[in-house]
Amino acid sequence: MSIQRVIISGGGTGGHIYPAIAIANALQEQNPTIEILFVGAEGKMEMEKVPKAGYQIIGLPIVGINRSNPLKNLLFPFKLASSFNKAMQIIKDFNPDIAIGVGGYASGPLLLAASLKNIPIFIQEQNSFAGITNKFLAKKAKKIFVAYPNMERFFPKEKINWLGNPVRKDLIQLDGKKEKAVDLFKLSANKPCLLVIGGSQGARSINKAIAENISKIASSNIQLIWQTGVGFEKEAKEIVNKHPNLEAYVSAFIYEMDLAYAAADLVCSRAGALSVSEICLAGKPSILVPFPAAAEDHQTENARSLEKEGAAILVKDSEASLKMVDEALKIMQQPENLQKIGFAAKKLGKPMASTEIAQQILQSIN
Repeated sequence: MSIQRVIISGGGTGGHIYPAIAIANALQEQNPTIEILFVGAEGKMEMEKVPKAGYQIIGLPIVGINRSNPLKNLLFPFKLASSFNKAMQIIKDFNPDIAIGVGGYASGPLLLAASLKNIPIFIQEQNSFAGITNKFLAKKAKKIFVAYPNMERFFPKEKINWLGNPVRKDLIQLDGKKEKAVDLFKLSANKPCLLVIGGSQGARSINKAIAENISKIASSNIQLIWQTGVGFEKEAKEIVNKHPNLEAYVSAFIYEMDLAYAAADLVCSRAGALSVSEICLAGKPSILVPFPAAAEDHQTENARSLEKEGAAILVKDSEASLKMVDEALKIMQQPENLQKIGFAAKKLGKPMASTEIAQQILQSIN
């Protein structure tokens, strides 16, 4: 059997969407005639990001379980049933050869519908703590691709393939980009650089930690690239402007992340699956501040997985203002330690993840 039509389902966050797009790209590189359809959740960011990447997407009315306001869950069974019915119709109309789920709301109804039609399904789990949807569907999956070791506690061992998270290709090769990065961010070539990232929405505790300790950063011999998220950009620029001796680049969003990593000697970041995979691929030492409200506290699990390997330093969200900057300044004065942590992170990186996932999917069917 040769694969001609593929459905990829899931989303909700960049950590689900970008790996899905990377898998789609890799499948088309292997076989340019493959037709790919995405299925996401109505109103979520995949409905914008996937078409920008050149793929068609259909939205389901599915929503997640609201843990903070249980009353909002009254409509959940109806939306789930409606989404399943729509997923069954999509399967009937598109008639895919396989279905791939990357986690997130939409992948549950779609993969369940596909399995009931005896369509082979595959799962890609980005986090070190598996999501509810992927755990539920694991027994029906032909193969399960994971980004971390020791995932047997969630999935059948014989189905697991530890291949890493698919990420953007421009992060695989950073050599020779430092000069361009220094020029873009208007920094000095001979000063250590701290890169602070919190995702497109920003990370409140990380931003607060930098803002409250900006004097310490300004008085040390380091420079700063600070990705603030939209809501904090103006305030961050005002804070930095009060310290004219501090060399800093402040922006709500950084599109040239490969150059940001090329410039960085240390990264302070949330511990979402995509961020962690990028940090490992770039081989950068990091201080990870997990978002405590993430589903099943998976960011803490991600950070602990790296910490156990000596590949990152974990700082609790509640302690970020007290510890993050002090820890960063201390370790940036220890080049050997920085190099050791970065090397450990690099060993966890999987630069060929998307290609190998695509190859395994195609080989297992063909």
